Amino acid sequence: MRVVLCGYYGMGNGGDEALLAALLQMLPAHAVPVVLSGNPAETAERYQVEAYSRQSLSGLWAAFKGAQAFVWGGGSLMQDATSAANPVYYGGLMLLAQMMGLKTVAWAQGIGPLKRGWTRHLTRKTLLQCTGVTLRDRASAAQAANWRVRAWLAPDPVWALASKPVEGLADFPAPRVAVALRSHPWLTASRLSQLGEALANFQTATSTSIWLVPFQASKDLPVAEAIQPYLKGPNQILSVSNPKQLKGIFRGVEMAIAMRLHALIMAAAEGCRCFALSYDPKVTYVAEDLDIPGWEMAPTTAATDADFALASWPETVAQMTQTLLRQYADGLPASPDQIQSRVDRALMHQELLNQFLVNS
Repeated sequence: MRVVLCGYYGMGNGGDEALLAALLQMLPAHAVPVVLSGNPAETAERYQVEAYSRQSLSGLWAAFKGAQAFVWGGGSLMQDATSAANPVYYGGLMLLAQMMGLKTVAWAQGIGPLKRGWTRHLTRKTLLQCTGVTLRDRASAAQAANWRVRAWLAPDPVWALASKPVEGLADFPAPRVAVALRSHPWLTASRLSQLGEALANFQTATSTSIWLVPFQASKDLPVAEAIQPYLKGPNQILSVSNPKQLKGIFRGVEMAIAMRLHALIMAAAEGCRCFALSYDPKVTYVAEDLDIPGWEMAPTTAATDADFALASWPETVAQMTQTLLRQYADGLPASPDQIQSRVDRALMHQELLNQFLVNS
């Protein structure tokens, strides 16, 4: 079965590459993956798959030719918070696949935010017509239920992604702390300076090595480079493109301070204590699920449990430093049972693929 995989692939985002790696890991043996990618040559080489340009009509034509199924890869594809072009692109391809009579799967999706009526209508229409739907958070599941879309709810598939060690990292001085930040309008120069000073104080107090881990170079590397001069102890910017090795970074880490969703998931899955910097509801949902402390960058909490809320951003460097030190000293990682439970449930995404991507 020729299966077209559609997501934010080949765009230099480690989280989306991890979703693609997990999807390829979970596809049934009879499925032949065809990936729509922003960098098809790199995608083909890295994963040993057929890949075509996601941005050209000729690439789309070649990908769909002879296809029998179409899969929206994981992530929040149908959202209009960053651009209304996202629902047009992803929704348009899903509708095309459905009109062509392909089996269609919305896989490991997070629905929204959807601020416009027409994007909500388009998302509902495409989901209702899908052969199968899996979702990765309770808020998306609630929205799907409101739309009367039948869907499976399971943790993000990256929980179940196999990790690989990165050669040479074991020689870096322990204990180690990983920091995964991204650019964001709320993370102004003054707040970034405050965080840099707090991390410097934290490092001095704990004698830790700090790894700055950019998940998407275009958005994260400038932030890492802005933070690095504050650090006086051992530190390094780790740019890793292989998603399994990206997850493997967190194997030897005592604590992760994560703004990136998949940094938080990878760190928790690899058994290190975590601290969340939430810029988006999807980050808060994971923090809520595992009772991970952190700071909310938005004025209101996105948590779905009234008893759970991330703290507001600290006013002073001293407050920030003390909070990080407290989590380092007293915080607990997810237990082996918690991790295994999420890994097992994440494999529900694989079960759906096996159930719906069957030969006609």
